[in-house]
Amino acid sequence: MSETDQALDRLHEYLRESAVLQTCRGLLNWDQETYMPEGSAELRGRQLALLSGIAHRRSAADQLGDLLEDAEEKLNGADPESPAASNVREAKRDFVQARKIPAELVEEHAEVTTLARRAWAQARADNDYPHFQPWLRRIVKLSRRFADALGYEEHAYDALLDQYEPHAKTSEVRALFEVVSAKLADLLARIVDSGRKIDTSSLHGQFDPASQHAFAQEVTSAIGFDFARGRLDRAVHPFCTGLGPWDVRITTRFNEKWFPDGLFSALHEAGHGLYEQGLAGEQFGWPMGSACSLGIHESQSRLWENTVGRSRGFWTHFYPKAQANFSSLKNVPMDQFYAAINEVKPSMIRVDADEVTYNLHVMLRFELEQALLTGDIDAKDLPEAWNTRFEEIFRIRPQNDTEGCLQDIHWSAGLFGYFATYTLGNVYSAQLYEKAQQDLGDLDEQFAKGEFAPLRTWLNEKIHWQGRRFAPTRLIERVTGRPPAPEPLIASLEAKYGAIYGV
Repeated sequence: MSETDQALDRLHEYLRESAVLQTCRGLLNWDQETYMPEGSAELRGRQLALLSGIAHRRSAADQLGDLLEDAEEKLNGADPESPAASNVREAKRDFVQARKIPAELVEEHAEVTTLARRAWAQARADNDYPHFQPWLRRIVKLSRRFADALGYEEHAYDALLDQYEPHAKTSEVRALFEVVSAKLADLLARIVDSGRKIDTSSLHGQFDPASQHAFAQEVTSAIGFDFARGRLDRAVHPFCTGLGPWDVRITTRFNEKWFPDGLFSALHEAGHGLYEQGLAGEQFGWPMGSACSLGIHESQSRLWENTVGRSRGFWTHFYPKAQANFSSLKNVPMDQFYAAINEVKPSMIRVDADEVTYNLHVMLRFELEQALLTGDIDAKDLPEAWNTRFEEIFRIRPQNDTEGCLQDIHWSAGLFGYFATYTLGNVYSAQLYEKAQQDLGDLDEQFAKGEFAPLRTWLNEKIHWQGRRFAPTRLIERVTGRPPAPEPLIASLEAKYGAIYGV
């Protein structure tokens, strides 16, 4: 074995142990949102604080710095985009960032957000924002401390955004969002002006949660989610936890009176799960064994949820199975059902929003969390700021805070900088799907036959197996032949909803 290989092996062994430690923390987080007893929150906060502190100290240890320096020296002159050089480069980036953040801040953040998530869940259930308000104020302060520790040139939000979408700048994302929002607002106006009313009555009724769970498991298995290496459970807010490609947990929630809620949330999280299960197992611990970014991750979930899951081909295959599972759908024509699941209508809840209005929900949060971070909005003023801006965008006003500023778990979990990745994911998704169609042929025709493996395998090769080898924008450019751009997203929505609404 060469000296270079020996240096890389020593570094990989260290990083692999750190990754295993992170999976322990991830499992506690998953349990917290699924099966943990309600009275265990304080203990869980201490457990997570302890594990987070240990993991952070390993990620910033002098020993890791020495291993990185040795590997860098041995790789001097190697192709910077080779797997080995990419792994060392990204591991060094993580190390440099970890050295900037005090372990005490990491521990405090883990404990506070554990308790805050429990407070959020209670506040959401009781429509009691004041119960959550002091926790949000603490999390905003912690987020500012993280931003200051990491450093930034233009905007404090840049430091937080970079944790989820490496190298992204707030100003660049804002400019992209302005283009997308203008185009979608125009499309939405034309849809509203068309006067066409979609009959969604088939989606309302009685849908047994156990039957929904079984159907969601059948559907997600069919698209490729491996239940020998994963499971589907229920949570207040759907999420995916990847503990390595051998153990991936996805969750959803079921509304017994509204069919789309559980299934499309399950498809969304299964998209995340397919990414996690598709990572190269031999790279576990290395950056190439983890996801490129949250925007790329969201591209996978949004692709399977919407581009695939709301397509005519998908339901040509699955609708007979849905009719067999749910009696209220038996006499509903396929065309009526297809139009119903693709209805465009301003609504209160982001996770239930249609493809046209969804990004407007994201942009609202993108604006507000920047304002909270800079102090332009105080935590006590969030409900009014939310409701006012929401009404300006959607022309409807939330009736309470549960359907307003309390609907998402993200801020209670301290995920400031995360929301932008949803729209970035939509942009990436449309561009990737456009290229996949060019490479694989008529995907809708394949879906109608129940053939999902060609698309999944294409994504494995082009996206999943690359891990963090390339920056997000570089990865999209390598796969599609051009940098990320909003045109494929706008064109796909114009074509789909133009046909449905005749606009």
